[in-house]
Amino acid sequence: MFLARRRFLHLAAGAAVLPAGVRHARADTYPSRPVQVHVGAVPGSSPDVVARIVADQLSQRLGQSFVVENRAGADGNLAVEDVVRSAPDGYSLLLVSGSNAINTSLFDHLNFDFLRDIAPVSGVVSFPMVITVRSPSPIKTLPDLIAYAKAQPGKLSIGTPPIGSPQDVAGELFKMQTGTNIVLVPYRGGPPAITDALGGQIDGVIGTVLLLIDFIRNGSLRALAVTSATPSELLPGVPTVGSFVPGFEASQWVGIGAPANTPAPIIATLNTAINAGLADAAVKKRFADLGGTPMPSSAAQFGTFVAAETAKWGKVVKFANLKSG
Repeated sequence: MFLARRRFLHLAAGAAVLPAGVRHARADTYPSRPVQVHVGAVPGSSPDVVARIVADQLSQRLGQSFVVENRAGADGNLAVEDVVRSAPDGYSLLLVSGSNAINTSLFDHLNFDFLRDIAPVSGVVSFPMVITVRSPSPIKTLPDLIAYAKAQPGKLSIGTPPIGSPQDVAGELFKMQTGTNIVLVPYRGGPPAITDALGGQIDGVIGTVLLLIDFIRNGSLRALAVTSATPSELLPGVPTVGSFVPGFEASQWVGIGAPANTPAPIIATLNTAINAGLADAAVKKRFADLGGTPMPSSAAQFGTFVAAETAKWGKVVKFANLKSG
């Protein structure tokens, strides 16, 4: 794992191994035909929406069509396989997400090594999650929840999307760092968890701010804290988990990757265009409306981030003894 991690961190610096003439030739001619952006999720999902925003910006800035290819299935691993098998020429890209970092430890037998086989291109956006409880609950604050969970271990039930989802592992990280015994109830997605919370079958839900905000605003659910390092603009006055649990941070993040050995000049071209798009006021507003925060970065910075996330969630998966279904 160490060697794969080190390789991942240095993929973005690979331009030095190519002769200068080759580097300039490839940078000058790319892209000369349509580019596919592979997404391991269905059309209309949050990853798909982000991918289409990015693809639109890249199309505008690089003068070629960037086409979203949805390849849902196996928790996003099918899309990764498609890109890993593609030529490293910049014409097959991957919408990378936190799930990819989690899956590295969650699945025992993947047909790829994510850190070895996918080169980092750029971060795109991160989305905070929020811990909520039903409005009738006597739990008013996050310290209340921690105290309740410690006083009555195993009594508090919180719904999340499936085992190994970013929401689920965020809940496991919370349990790990607070020493609490909370029952995390996995659902096929966020909406059925909300239904059961409103019906009193479970005590609360961990979900994205965008998914839960209407229920928070109408008073059906009470927001206790957001999981990101900074507060959410959509939930003014709601503190971060880290305000009470030092060092806690968990977000749903998205970026762009490419097959390993993609020439560094092509990665640099993509990185520059993506970051230019993230600086655009209209794009910032679109992400803000979705509850997201742009995360521009160099390819090397994104590689460091993904490697750190992979290691972080690997510890949580091991702690919770999580395995893919």
